[in-house]
Amino acid sequence: MAGQIGALRRKGLQCVLVSSGAIAAGLDPLALKRKPSDIPSLQAAASVGQGILMHAYQRAFAKRRVPVGQVLLTQDDFVRRKAYLNAHAALARLLDLGVVPIVNENDTVAVDEIRFGDNDRLAALVSIMVHADLLVILSDIDGVYSADPKRHRAELLAQIDDLRALDGLRAGKSGSPLGSGGMASKVEAVRVASASGTGIVIANARADAILRRILQGDEVGTFFPAHRVRGRSRKLWIEFVQNARGTIVVDAGAQKALVSGGKSLLPAGVVGHRGAFAIGDAVEVAGPDGSVFAKGITNYGADEIPSIQGSSIKEGGREVIHRDSLVIL
Repeated sequence: MAGQIGALRRKGLQCVLVSSGAIAAGLDPLALKRKPSDIPSLQAAASVGQGILMHAYQRAFAKRRVPVGQVLLTQDDFVRRKAYLNAHAALARLLDLGVVPIVNENDTVAVDEIRFGDNDRLAALVSIMVHADLLVILSDIDGVYSADPKRHRAELLAQIDDLRALDGLRAGKSGSPLGSGGMASKVEAVRVASASGTGIVIANARADAILRRILQGDEVGTFFPAHRVRGRSRKLWIEFVQNARGTIVVDAGAQKALVSGGKSLLPAGVVGHRGAFAIGDAVEVAGPDGSVFAKGITNYGADEIPSIQGSSIKEGGREVIHRDSLVIL
């Protein structure tokens, strides 16, 4: 992998590597025969193993005269806007300096409630953060098949243009066309990256010269084209990175003004809310029929909504959601 990435770097391509393995690397030095189940032991293994993992990468890339840099991220680095911008700036500078950033979840401090859970999702979010042109998900599978190749005559699908074809794969059941394990996370990563303006390839990491073949256009793996032109960074962050804390319900007039008129959401158009959220949280916006059609950053907490809904905005008052912080879904 280091050799392939080194070759891409010599061609002028910038690469970010998202890699797990810290916990596994830390088991042997701690005399642990198997992966522990308790969080403190997992964190200890990650702490010991991350250095071992990075040393292995450093040695491999040094043979190709390519410097590498360790970047450890948590969910909080994506959710908090300031932390997100700082991480983006750090990655951008590393790439400008010719460094290959090696990104991993910071398992030493992450707990179950705030973990990414899978590096597929982490890779998709990093692809948004660095404005990547292509996300390559390398695994032990060749790509997406027309059927389960273990049970039926199946064809490897070279390209999938309609993401609705993935609907049946979301559950991640054993024997599905993508292979067992990791199904749901790969489907979600494809949806997020494609909708944010990044193309995706799912391919087998053990295939010969896989990165070179993908980049030169060979039919290997399964390609998912980007489904929209990349939008503004802040709106991508709102739509794909921020988790909605609740829902604000609006009337038909407000829905039309937001969708067709590009307006901000004013108190007069609000008819209710669901959930507990604070100022600065991401919220979904639903129409009179309850269907969600937008997402944005609220300027009011849930406890304030009842007192301002349906009223005219007062002098010096504020919009419920400013149009610059609103994304139509």
